[in-house]
Amino acid sequence: MGDRETSNHSGVTDFILVGFRVGLELHILLFLLFLLVYAMILLGNIGMMAIIMTDPRLNTPMYFFLGNLSFIDLFYSSVIAPKAISNFWTKSKSISFAGCVAQIFLFALFIVAEGFLLAAMAYDRFIAICNPLLYSVHMSTRLCAQLVAGSYLCGFISSVLQTSMTFTLSFCASRAIDHFYCDSRPLQRLSCSDLFVHKIVSFSLAGIIILPTIIVIVVSYMCIVSTVLKIRSAEGRRKAFSTCSSHLGVVSVLYGAVFFMYLTPDRFPELSKLASLCYSLVTPMLNPLIYSLRNKDVKKALGKVLEKKKSVL
Repeated sequence: MGDRETSNHSGVTDFILVGFRVGLELHILLFLLFLLVYAMILLGNIGMMAIIMTDPRLNTPMYFFLGNLSFIDLFYSSVIAPKAISNFWTKSKSISFAGCVAQIFLFALFIVAEGFLLAAMAYDRFIAICNPLLYSVHMSTRLCAQLVAGSYLCGFISSVLQTSMTFTLSFCASRAIDHFYCDSRPLQRLSCSDLFVHKIVSFSLAGIIILPTIIVIVVSYMCIVSTVLKIRSAEGRRKAFSTCSSHLGVVSVLYGAVFFMYLTPDRFPELSKLASLCYSLVTPMLNPLIYSLRNKDVKKALGKVLEKKKSVL
């Protein structure tokens, strides 16, 4: 690779995505698996957005947030999946420098926005259960729009900082990124720069992003549980908890995978890849299923769409 390996980041024109270290006989299986998962992501999230936009009964803050969640899931998985799928067939597995920058920037933007959006959804459930009489006042259209816009803004700011920090590093080792997409941690392993300040800033940034969202979610659900336990009827408690179970499932899958990835030592890159696979592809695939299978309103709206199609046919 010559001089390009010993030059700084300005001399790097492309990287190699190593992907999963498996035998060639498993490449076809992984290709089909990734393709199936991505197809389900497209179908599930586009379908969810279509149902929410076309059914007037779903014109509520909860479904406004859910529609944006589907939008985020669709786009950040699309940043990762197509390139990962194509690399199972190509020998070079290369990604351009600009493509790598775009992957890190867009993925960081949408994944951080999703974290803040999940916190907003937890706050929405808190108001709906703990202050139902004031729900329409507190969760106004303006506030919902501000919460969603704030989520994207936080994602954008975080993405700019993370991307700029990553690509100010000097890359003088191999161009081979030991991952199936461009991510800051495997890119750090290619750098010959002093990473102390970079890691401190990255850790601080992660804390600023993750801690507030987790605090909002935990405090909201502590208040929700306290309120629900005061409901005398078992049916009332069941209905209250059922409105939160889908959101809790999504939060558990996403944050569980993120924590697992960041707590996994660098000497176990394959475990990091599995965790990344969970929140980059599995979570966007599961989210529409979780909300559609556990939500009566979505089931009814989907049933109406299917009935209309049958009548047309």
